[in-house]
Amino acid sequence: MKKLLQKIASKKFALLILVGPLLVATSAFYQQTPWKAPASADAKKSPLKADDATITAGKAIYAQHCQSCHGKKGKGDGKSAATLNTEPGDFTKSATQGQSDGALFWKIEEGRKDMPSFKKKLQEEEAWQVVTYIRTLK
Repeated sequence: MKKLLQKIASKKFALLILVGPLLVATSAFYQQTPWKAPASADAKKSPLKADDATITAGKAIYAQHCQSCHGKKGKGDGKSAATLNTEPGDFTKSATQGQSDGALFWKIEEGRKDMPSFKKKLQEEEAWQVVTYIRTLK
């Protein structure tokens, strides 16, 4: 019986040694994969004008829902950023500013990992207002 238990334990250990690195590599790959919007979302254009009223509305929504992680100036340094498992996006970087309005809108609506989905929290117009405000954070 003792030999049988040792044999089972050694097989489990061998399996762990073989599968463990694969799980770690998969996790690391997933965390490093770029967050890319689908082409259909990427092609969407904002229905709003980037006027003072839209920017002001977007700023207020951003302050309420986004600032705690992304920071007051959009640098990803909000007071809650340190508690997250993933780094919040820095909206001042060209990597973010170079994305289409549709891609940013899609990310706001869908969310990923620590970033919650705002599809049910914001009206469509409000999400577009946030996109418009993010553009001011260059």
